[in-house]
Amino acid sequence: MSSAPGPSATPAFDPLAFQLVLLRRMADHQPGLVEDALRELGVDRAQMREANRRWQAMAHSPRRRAAGARYRSALGPPETVSERRVGDLTFDALTWRVPLWPDLRFEVLTAPGGAVWNEWLIRAPGLPGPALRTVRDLRPWACTVDEVARAFPPARPMEGTAPTRWRLSFTAPDAAGKRAEYVAEFSWGLLQRVTPSDPPAV
Repeated sequence: MSSAPGPSATPAFDPLAFQLVLLRRMADHQPGLVEDALRELGVDRAQMREANRRWQAMAHSPRRRAAGARYRSALGPPETVSERRVGDLTFDALTWRVPLWPDLRFEVLTAPGGAVWNEWLIRAPGLPGPALRTVRDLRPWACTVDEVARAFPPARPMEGTAPTRWRLSFTAPDAAGKRAEYVAEFSWGLLQRVTPSDPPAV
């Protein structure tokens, strides 16, 4: 008869642990929101750091699974699977629910063979996004990369400061209608902060 796992057995990586991985990256910009989310999940910062450590170890292990398989293992079967064309390439688009953000889905685009091309949070299909008319509407965790880009064209992608981070440069009005240049920063596709662009050098 097999014995039960001992106290040192590593627990399975599950949807709760994956949410902690998302929060670990967001904590750099929005520590207050992350603290609120940790309380909602009933965990602490040490558990968040440990979940992130385990995820990174899985991602960089010599015997690591393909990234697409790793998401399936952590999150279970995807809620939806569809085809997505990007230029001349065709990808599988897989989405999962994320309880912390019920109006969003975590989307992974995988190429043939399972390699991940993109991984981020998007608005759930059929649900309206926020009304984005001025820069004051751009609240942390309220909108995604795609929603900001559509609201303030032509938004210009910028190099991210780390993996799973994106930045957009765009022009938007303030509450008084005065237009200015801003940079929006995202983690895992979700807005973290908006700052004025640096003034041009003279």
